[in-house]
Amino acid sequence: MALLVVAPLLGATAWTTTSVSSAGGASAVTKTGCGTPSPRNATLSLSVDGFTRTVVVHRPKGLDSTPLPLVLNLHGSGSTALEQEEFTGMNATANADEFIVAYPQALIPDGGGFDWNVPRVPLTGDRAVPAHAASDIAFLTALVKILEVRYCVDPQRVFATGFSGGAREVSQLACDDSTTFAAVAPVSGLRRPTPCTSKRAVPVISFHGSADPIDPFGGHGQKYWTYSVTTAARKWSSQDGCSNVTTSTPSKNIKLTVYAKCANGAVVELYEVLGEGHEWPGGPSLPAAFTSVLGPQSTAIDANSAIWSFFRNYKT
Repeated sequence: MALLVVAPLLGATAWTTTSVSSAGGASAVTKTGCGTPSPRNATLSLSVDGFTRTVVVHRPKGLDSTPLPLVLNLHGSGSTALEQEEFTGMNATANADEFIVAYPQALIPDGGGFDWNVPRVPLTGDRAVPAHAASDIAFLTALVKILEVRYCVDPQRVFATGFSGGAREVSQLACDDSTTFAAVAPVSGLRRPTPCTSKRAVPVISFHGSADPIDPFGGHGQKYWTYSVTTAARKWSSQDGCSNVTTSTPSKNIKLTVYAKCANGAVVELYEVLGEGHEWPGGPSLPAAFTSVLGPQSTAIDANSAIWSFFRNYKT
């Protein structure tokens, strides 16, 4: 379901690009955007593999010549890039901690928004992925290369986060593009896809409400949501070769499980937000019309701050 309806960015710059093939030109980056002026807020219209894609980008003030980390932030099912920007409030974190945040948009229509094409997984409502749907894994990997040309991006500090269906897509990215993304942060949608062909141990931080009515913490939801979040984290710990697990309650209404001593210094962290529904922890306040469906919000932890504190420790 679409979470928010927001107006287009005031003062945003609309950019277009020539066609890009994810199998060819997108990976052949020969220059960077460092030293080239770029707008702080832009809506990009990109042609990737013959599909027109939309991406909303925000960067901190100044810093055109300083290589910055890049965070892709994926919206949930039935939502949009602009709605994810509003829903997470991550621009403020990007300004404070100096990283670029990009909000890509999916393509499969769903109400007023769009769904991601998660490989081998049905859509919400047990709908099948349309035939000949675009590969979002290919698009997102190509997008990183495109942004490295347009902005001053540090290619070793590229990360991905996302909500709900976007979190499931990010979980897939960690398997399929582990050499592109230094770490991932699925929110309300952690999965460990099968097969998972990651080429390195991927650091994972995840958040999920214990009272989530859409993607239940204990699993047993729709066809795309069978096993529990705890099982997903445990599978990632096995994927990353972790040999130590601890559980703690760092603050009220937070249960933290940490899988450590993983390969290549990776860590898998799961924050269970007690009593929270299907939300972005610490995100902007939602109206009752949304929380009545998604469940209660929580300020027990600021997901944005926790995500960045985690991401900043890793490079590819």
